Amino acid sequence: MTPFRIPFFIPWVFPRRIWKMDSKTSVFLTFDDGPQPEITDWILQFLEREGIYATFFCVGNNVLKHTSIFENVRRSGHAIGNHTMHHERGNSVSINAYTSSIQEADQLIGSNLFRPPYGRLPFWKGCNISSQFKVIMWSWLSYDYDSTVPIEVILNSAQNIKGGDILVFHDNPKSFERLKILLPEVVKIIRAKNLSFERIVF
Repeated sequence: MTPFRIPFFIPWVFPRRIWKMDSKTSVFLTFDDGPQPEITDWILQFLEREGIYATFFCVGNNVLKHTSIFENVRRSGHAIGNHTMHHERGNSVSINAYTSSIQEADQLIGSNLFRPPYGRLPFWKGCNISSQFKVIMWSWLSYDYDSTVPIEVILNSAQNIKGGDILVFHDNPKSFERLKILLPEVVKIIRAKNLSFERIVF
């Protein structure tokens, strides 16, 4: 069974991380891994057409390579968060290396929001990071990156999205073809529930 939603006990184990937002009327679209040529541009154009503001968790190395695209995200009014410098797994590098990666990315991104790549952030590392950043997790995962999960199954799960949910999509080449199908359909489902869209801001 594909776990679209975070198990109910996980926020109790990691209470300093943000799993949902305090809203009954809005959901929060987020995009990880950008900026990327063509892909980020497509997302920005779609969001503009729909009048939606979202939150982009950017990889510092991609910001360096695609600075103009990053600035387009910022100018478009979207919120921006830190996704490390090199997209490291939090459970595969030392605390010093991980913290250095976040700080290096922070010099380029300048945000108090942080999301750990792959959602991997051991408790003892998370405590240290939470002192400087709001660690933003999620309550619904789109599986846009996983071709083994059928589109129909994902859209069926999207029917259960509620106010306050933080939704994860991906701004990367692996996910792009599925994203182009999923994102418009998920937005339709959410709007049919009379829910609006907001950025994550603290």
